[in-house]
Amino acid sequence: MTEYNGNVHVGGSAQTHELAKLMITKVAVGPMNNNAYLLRCRLTDEQVLIDAANDAHTLLNVIGAGGIGQVITTHRHGDHWQALAEVVAKTGATTVAGRFDAEGIDVPTDVMVDDGDTVQVGELTLQVIHLKGHTPGSIALLYDDPTGPPHLFTGDSLFPGGVGNTRGDAKNFESLINDVETQLFARLPDETWVYPGHGADTTLGTERPSLPEWRSRGW
Repeated sequence: MTEYNGNVHVGGSAQTHELAKLMITKVAVGPMNNNAYLLRCRLTDEQVLIDAANDAHTLLNVIGAGGIGQVITTHRHGDHWQALAEVVAKTGATTVAGRFDAEGIDVPTDVMVDDGDTVQVGELTLQVIHLKGHTPGSIALLYDDPTGPPHLFTGDSLFPGGVGNTRGDAKNFESLINDVETQLFARLPDETWVYPGHGADTTLGTERPSLPEWRSRGW
């Protein structure tokens, strides 16, 4: 198996990050080079998908015969749920999304989550973190690995090099940068592994020195 580095591309192979209790498989799908993440509990083999972004065929191949119990959508933007209806139809999975974004997702949300709620992946727990600004109900998902560094799935709220796009809206940017600073950087250690909605992975420690620059530039 290829050593995990988080660098995947549309049409290329998926990569799997093997943790002691959790398997994280990352795959890129079109048309906007979106990342989707399949999480599998190694204790129970139960699986959850984060962002059925596009290309249901690719996602279903990654999911495999084991199926999935839930699909979590990180936010309402359409490029993150284009394959959701087909994936749900083929797997019978429950849909999960942030309460304030559910109305903007065409596929009905079965479970609306708020800040501090949890989502189970077999015997493991993901903590929901509400990050308002990129969209009203964007969520990140935290797996606090008891055997190593935390693992954080940030959707489009945090990337290598900056926070998510707020399209020049100063109020939304202020909300997002504040939430990212207080909910993520102030709470979690530098070694926290960050899995964004597009592109390469990063860590909070890599990004932390740039926070003042991001705030100053306003995006």
